[in-house]
Amino acid sequence: MGAGKTTIGRALAKELDMPFYDLDWYIENRMRKTIRQIFDERGEEGFRTIEKSMLHEVAEFENVIISCGGGTPCFFDNMEYMNQQGETCYLKASPEVLYNHLKMSKNERPLLLNKTPDEVQVFIREQLKQREQFYSKAKHVIYVDLLDSRDKIQLSIQKVKQLLPLDCKR
Repeated sequence: MGAGKTTIGRALAKELDMPFYDLDWYIENRMRKTIRQIFDERGEEGFRTIEKSMLHEVAEFENVIISCGGGTPCFFDNMEYMNQQGETCYLKASPEVLYNHLKMSKNERPLLLNKTPDEVQVFIREQLKQREQFYSKAKHVIYVDLLDSRDKIQLSIQKVKQLLPLDCKR
């Protein structure tokens, strides 16, 4: 959460002239509800079940860039499935960078609702500790800095492109 998956994914897809899908947006469109509404109605477990189903659906599309939620790789066999379906990139950032990205973000995050800034920082550190084992299974790791300018976003896109196999580059 907050690493810049959507920002970098959208810009990379544009540069490669490929369709882009943000998994959370895809879920919202298919379910006709916000992620927060789904969490409120079904809890995290219900959301994760929907998320897995939608991941399998969108992963069947050909030649697309997909940005998944920060928790997606950590449930069911999602990380293994993503690795089987295509190239996976872990956008790795320090807790401080993630916190700053989340502060800049205008999106409402269900898992951060009603948390103070200190609680958000503790939450980020705890989540990274729990999720690193799943994230580290990605085929590629890209270290991202604070994405606070077009130049920094472009630099991250170039890092991703350099790591992709030749048949994925355009």
